[in-house]
Amino acid sequence: MGGIGGMIDSALPVIVFVLVKTVSSLGWAIGAAVATAAVVSVIRLRRREPLGQAIGGLIGVAIAAFIANRTGSAKGFFLLGIWSFVVYGAVLVLSILLRRPLIGVIWENLNGRGKNWRNDRTLVRKYDLATLLWVLVCAARFVVQRWLYSTDQVGWLAFARIAMGYPMFILAIIGTALIVNSGSGLSPRQQWQQVRDRRRSGPPNKALTFKQRYAMAKAAQQHRTADQQDTAGNQRHREATDQQ
Repeated sequence: MGGIGGMIDSALPVIVFVLVKTVSSLGWAIGAAVATAAVVSVIRLRRREPLGQAIGGLIGVAIAAFIANRTGSAKGFFLLGIWSFVVYGAVLVLSILLRRPLIGVIWENLNGRGKNWRNDRTLVRKYDLATLLWVLVCAARFVVQRWLYSTDQVGWLAFARIAMGYPMFILAIIGTALIVNSGSGLSPRQQWQQVRDRRRSGPPNKALTFKQRYAMAKAAQQHRTADQQDTAGNQRHREATDQQ
């Protein structure tokens, strides 16, 4: 998630937006926030971070700025983030109902253990509880920030956006580790170290690009064509030999 650097990167556009809005108009605040997000994206690209992470923040700020401009209100800048918590919470709840708790899917992929965990009822219940913990996080973020939005407390809304972001995310990670780790005798730190050791022991297989898949398919087609030509040549040779 980017650690302290990621927390600062995500908080800067919000802080700039509120500060500029305090001393100037909404238009200047929107422009300053988007410009800040653009600078942050360039810095993240120079740090060789994945393109999706570097550009994703800029896109999010741009959409938030568009909503604020359309609503003509500074609090509209936070509307996208507020309702996104509802979407995240709904996805998490749906994963529990489908017996595929999302936290379990993520946790087991990090550990590289595949899908066998789905047959362990005790483990599935732990992942259900861990996923419910994240549902509560989403619900808390929505309730608090929606109330601040409805009461036009833009300054406190910005504070809640930052305070309930990475700090709450870290607490949820710790809670998840405690739930999943319960009964194993390992501390959350020891279990996280195990995850890191597994990931270091063997680099994950990278997804092939479209160009690589196309080259592989083309090579396979060429092999099949060559085999067919060899088969046809052998057949003609046998027919010629039989005629002789």
